[in-house]
Amino acid sequence: MTELVHKFTDGDPAAPVLLLLHGTGGGPDDLLGLARELSPSSAVLAPAGSVSENGAARWFRRLAEGVFDFEDVVVRANELANFVLEAQEKYGFAGRRLVAVGFSNGANIGAALTLLRPDVVREAALFAAMSPVPDPPALDLSGTRVFLSNGERDAMAPLSSTEHLITALRDRSAEVTSHRHPGGHQITLDALSSAKAWL
Repeated sequence: MTELVHKFTDGDPAAPVLLLLHGTGGGPDDLLGLARELSPSSAVLAPAGSVSENGAARWFRRLAEGVFDFEDVVVRANELANFVLEAQEKYGFAGRRLVAVGFSNGANIGAALTLLRPDVVREAALFAAMSPVPDPPALDLSGTRVFLSNGERDAMAPLSSTEHLITALRDRSAEVTSHRHPGGHQITLDALSSAKAWL
């Protein structure tokens, strides 16, 4: 198995399975509260990023603050996608609706998964995401749904990069719901209720 440290908790087969993707320095437990708010009866698959940056777990390398190692993004997105496929078989949720839920660095790898591996992820709720790869392949993303929540004063995930991501998704026929809040790099209560309604 593409081994990533992870937690799996089964849930109601009628509810979507949530793939939880933590932010920098986080771990499998970070978004469990968010998952319970979004969909209380959902099964949850919560892996940990395998890249260490000064001891902080991340999903992919970066060259500097806000400067991603794009080649590593592609490698790690495929690694994560393969892990999810194997977990579907291992835990018996293949064929069920799967929604990636990510914050910050986790939202960025979630966006990469959506753009690069539509065979694995067709729905994503991403908080404080930016464009993970400058020139993603021209895959047909018809049937893909993405919810994006971003702060208008988020210095870590500038709106210009988020707009680039929205354009890349829409150009490939994905359906994008964009939510904006006046804050910074955070998940607001308003964003949470919007994401819940979207889900």
